Amino acid sequence: MTTPPAINWDTYLDEAIEYLCEFIRVDTSNPPGNEVLACNFLGAILHREGIDYDLYDAGNGRVSLRAVIKGDGSKRPLMLLNHTDVVPVQQEFWDEDAFGGHIKDGFIWGRGALDMKGLGIAELMTFITLKRLNVPLARDVVFFAQADEEAGSEFGMRFIEREYPETLDAEYVINEGGGGSTESFGVERPVYSIAVSEKGPLWLRLVAEGRPGHGSMPHEDNALDRLVRAMYRVQEWDRPMTVSPVLTEYFGRLSRAGIYKGEATAEALKAAAEKDPRVRALLTNTISATTATSGIKHNVIPGRAEATLDIRLLPGVKPEDFEAELAAVIDDPKVKIERVHVGWSDTNSFDTELFRVMEEVIHDHMEDAVVVPGMTVGFTDSSVLRNRGMISYGFSGGLTSPEIGRGVHGHNERVSVDSFRLNCQMVWEVTRRMCARQ
Repeated sequence: MTTPPAINWDTYLDEAIEYLCEFIRVDTSNPPGNEVLACNFLGAILHREGIDYDLYDAGNGRVSLRAVIKGDGSKRPLMLLNHTDVVPVQQEFWDEDAFGGHIKDGFIWGRGALDMKGLGIAELMTFITLKRLNVPLARDVVFFAQADEEAGSEFGMRFIEREYPETLDAEYVINEGGGGSTESFGVERPVYSIAVSEKGPLWLRLVAEGRPGHGSMPHEDNALDRLVRAMYRVQEWDRPMTVSPVLTEYFGRLSRAGIYKGEATAEALKAAAEKDPRVRALLTNTISATTATSGIKHNVIPGRAEATLDIRLLPGVKPEDFEAELAAVIDDPKVKIERVHVGWSDTNSFDTELFRVMEEVIHDHMEDAVVVPGMTVGFTDSSVLRNRGMISYGFSGGLTSPEIGRGVHGHNERVSVDSFRLNCQMVWEVTRRMCARQ
């Protein structure tokens, strides 16, 4: 292996922190997104480094950015993938300015610090440092900053896949979805999850229509009654549990490390899922009722009632198959099922060069860490890439407490300076080992 290039880590990390603070100040709340502002910010940095880039405009400011540092072509590309949009904030519930991007008490505060401008800047620093140091590469390294991930990627990854599929060629992808936690299942020990799969979103709307009328004259065609019966059947639906090979390995490693106290057998995990919602979410297709609307007046029987369901499907479950099962459970032809958003993907293997390199780098930095293949219960842009045959892992070198981790999509989102520094170092080292010519 070639000698690793010398890096002044103090200077490197100070620069990374400055960029992250500046990036947080770029408000890309989605809706409306306006990710063109993020592309202007990132593009200016790339321009100063002498790196060309391309922009992909889906309209109305929904812009993604891609740049490439060429290798010798002896190996297929590695993509550093991130998204530039963030979820909206309720500023009145924050202790600090959600878009202030300042440092306080050892933390970098602001929306996107964890999800996912922090990882985006770690990837950017890796990318521009490869260019600065003129590292000989066996692979092309692709930096791809996507729009609209937080709202389903219609103007980001899905737009790119439809209109510019040639830009998505890569053997390996590093994206969001994984990372380190200081505590798992009540045990204080670093656990790093590398996400090799994720649940697929299936957002449905149930619509019941009936005959409106006066509230003093009940009848059998009340739309709201019909919807309530349908929702009750959905909530009472006893769906089977599935323990995939990924979860067998996940719980097995945690069990051997003394972190997960139960047995890692399918039978034991299914029993644990009855009591632990975290385990249940990993083993089942989950359904959450999220909204319900009906009626115009207290004494008027409504002619229409609607409810929305946030369904998360296990990897490999086809949305159309699940919808057919749901219709059979509801068993009412007057309740229509409308699809609002869908996404699904298969599972990547964890027996790969990239997984092994990530595991080695984590242990080089933190010898006692437990590394596990994981499944993300939320969705990411990796689903599109996995379905195109790529190995796309959720990976972050940061180490975060569960309390701080709850800032993702919540109030007071922040990342510790130490965690961000660790993230930058690990992303650099994983990329270097995967891409540098030997």
